[in-house]
Amino acid sequence: MNPESSPAGQPDVLVVGGGIGGLSTAYALARQGLRVRVLERAAEFGEVGAGLQIAPNCTRILAEYGLLEEAKSLGVVPENMVMRDALDSRELTRLDLRDLERRYGFPYMVIHRSDLHGIFLRACERAGVELLNDRTVVGYENIEGGARIVLEDGRVETAPLVIAADGLHSVARRQLIDDDVVSSSYVAYRAAVPIEQARDNGIAEQDVTVYVGPRCHFVQYALRGGDMFNQVAVFESPKALADEEDWGTPDELDAAFEATCDTVRKGIPLMWRDRWWRMFDRDPIETWVHGRVALLGDAAHPPLQYMAQGAIMAIEDGWVLARHYAQLAEAAPAGTELDWDAALAVYEAVRVEHCHRVQTTARAWGELWHLDGESRLQRNAIMRARDTYDYSFTDWVYGPTALTPDEEPPMFTPIPLASAVVEDAGDEPLTVAGSGTR
Repeated sequence: MNPESSPAGQPDVLVVGGGIGGLSTAYALARQGLRVRVLERAAEFGEVGAGLQIAPNCTRILAEYGLLEEAKSLGVVPENMVMRDALDSRELTRLDLRDLERRYGFPYMVIHRSDLHGIFLRACERAGVELLNDRTVVGYENIEGGARIVLEDGRVETAPLVIAADGLHSVARRQLIDDDVVSSSYVAYRAAVPIEQARDNGIAEQDVTVYVGPRCHFVQYALRGGDMFNQVAVFESPKALADEEDWGTPDELDAAFEATCDTVRKGIPLMWRDRWWRMFDRDPIETWVHGRVALLGDAAHPPLQYMAQGAIMAIEDGWVLARHYAQLAEAAPAGTELDWDAALAVYEAVRVEHCHRVQTTARAWGELWHLDGESRLQRNAIMRARDTYDYSFTDWVYGPTALTPDEEPPMFTPIPLASAVVEDAGDEPLTVAGSGTR
């Protein structure tokens, strides 16, 4: 039945996109008593990929939703996050994740992407969210009192609010902003394999380990209670830099990691070679809300992956929007319609700035990871100088999600590479002169 011709069947909110961002937002709004309909273009709801890192700013929200214990039962709560040099394997810096949990009140965990998606899918089903597949949205239009979407088959649906959570290649973003994706020229290979296949490779089963190297990095951590091992291999593609169409191929994968340490080289043969993910983002934009159509998640702020905040930001978006809806609904006189425009204005006011910070920091972090030559040595020296329990670089992102701009914490202060004085200590780790390195 077409909701436009049947007001009784019209939802309060239409969510376009059934990924983690769309489902988590649908659940957040359904918890507030709203009728929510999710339109997903695929024949089934599901996620592809492998592992996700979920920082305390997200596990805090999962706990509020009553979903954290289920997530912990399906994932892993690691002990440390350790960064190493990909060439010589030496430790550069670490986070004690148990102490991190004490600081922020919620754990840092890792989980398979499909497991987190499944948690939100089941939560939506329990909350009465209407979940529809095979619905490809091709257009958006604002109307009196709301917005409507046009489906590929010509049908039209309307609601007081339409949320476009349709990802990096968002139809809504193309229609409303019409900007281009930005290629980083980097590509990611992934693998999630039974842990027995990796145990003899010198892995750290209880840690998240990141090996950073010239124009490449390699990430490892356990999943699904420690039974599965996740790896991500990322490298700059010479073919992409040469503007070749077929870039990021397996031969480039092998060449990119030839000079790395034993643990990394032993992990490369385990990578899936029949698919790879080219790494794109978009330049930050200031306007996500266009009338009653709101961009959310990667449609609004697709980041590069270096901050491990992409899925988290989408979950935060939905939480913030639902919280502002609840506050306005509570304050509204009985029997009056909610001022969705006010809710969208405060959503945009706080989320744009935060996600802008994450997007630009992710780009800078990627550059830092992939340095070579003298710059690599300077980076290593600065990282080794950091105290394990210094949280000045994480407080701005791992703390409670801001609901208003004044709640957004100050950014960290970057340390210039040029401030590092590299001393060659023979076989000893390089240090920064006068820095008090341990």
